[in-house]
Amino acid sequence: MSKPSMRIVALLLGCAGACVCASAPAAAQGSYSPYDETATSALARYLRTLASDPKDFSALIGAGRAALETGDTQAAAGFFARADEVNPRSPLPQAGMGAVAVANGEPQAAFPYFARAQQLGAPVATFGVDRGLAYDLLGQQAQAQADYRASLGGPDSDEARRRLAMSLAISGNRAAALEALAQARNDPATGRCRAFVLALTGDSTGAMTAIDRAMPGSWAAVSPFLQRLPTLTAGQKAAAVNLGIFPDSGAPAYATASAPASRLGGIDDFLRAPAAPPPPPVAAAPVAPQQPTWQPSAPVKVASAAPAQVRRVSVAGNKVWLQLASGRNPDALPGEFRKLKSKNHDLFTGIKGYVARSPQKARLVIGPFRGATDAEIFADDLQSVGIDAFRWTNSESDTIVPLGTE
Repeated sequence: MSKPSMRIVALLLGCAGACVCASAPAAAQGSYSPYDETATSALARYLRTLASDPKDFSALIGAGRAALETGDTQAAAGFFARADEVNPRSPLPQAGMGAVAVANGEPQAAFPYFARAQQLGAPVATFGVDRGLAYDLLGQQAQAQADYRASLGGPDSDEARRRLAMSLAISGNRAAALEALAQARNDPATGRCRAFVLALTGDSTGAMTAIDRAMPGSWAAVSPFLQRLPTLTAGQKAAAVNLGIFPDSGAPAYATASAPASRLGGIDDFLRAPAAPPPPPVAAAPVAPQQPTWQPSAPVKVASAAPAQVRRVSVAGNKVWLQLASGRNPDALPGEFRKLKSKNHDLFTGIKGYVARSPQKARLVIGPFRGATDAEIFADDLQSVGIDAFRWTNSESDTIVPLGTE
């Protein structure tokens, strides 16, 4: 898709995360509503609160939600992570991190977060909008639609209706999709979704008319995007219309024009610092979706070593992992991981195994985790099915590679 077309698609998708934006748990709404305050303004307000009280749980959740709506998933993950440290028994940070994973196009990585949120007492209505999208991205439309319907009476009812309509359209049920959309709030997001519903069900002419009504003169640039939708698989359609991700690129088909003030990459430093005014806004470039990881605020970076064609994970010192097995023979570790995964498929969905080599031994590890609390939560889940795991922290001298590349 050409750059001009991508810019038009950005406008179609609302510039902040597609036809519909990633939502947050119900209690995260607080005093912030996208209808009476912009996400950027809300983020600035929460930052001012956090500057004086870095452990304000409500402000951390609100900031995470606002950052998520502006499209800054990295910052959102940082806020939710800190909120989890402040109150690890609340389901809100877990639901928020699940929403971050979905917004990053990582549906499988999102499910453990949603499961944990539910274990901590969150009703499906508070996170079903996001878990439904995770199912849609996996091509599981029936499960997605069940979650969306469960959320119709929740705080994100309009969002749920729009995503339900899109999912029904992906399933080929145009009449039901349009009926669902007719009950949603009559706003620009609903108008854009209507165009996508028409395009998904093969009515490219109707879709062009709807788009031209909302954005006069834009139909020619958007035509390739809309006409291509019916040729994609169900999961690819969901990724395209909700996240702007096309299968041949692995990256957004649009540029997020409303990225927040800064990437907030140093959120931990900021929150730990003495009270001070929030940093001034600076322009930020869009960031492509990250690879699935248990640490969305500091993702694992995998680079290719050209001479040996071995992918090596670049990690700083002192990252937290869970060790599942160890020994002197690293060749046995992939088989051990396959055995564990085959017996506990749901628990290991979206989880990748790594081999960590040190001079003394080779370790089968998963991670890295955001911190000790997150690692312990998953270790407890593993213990519940009879898998012993313990925390391990790597040093800079350790070599860590994905299973199968060692």
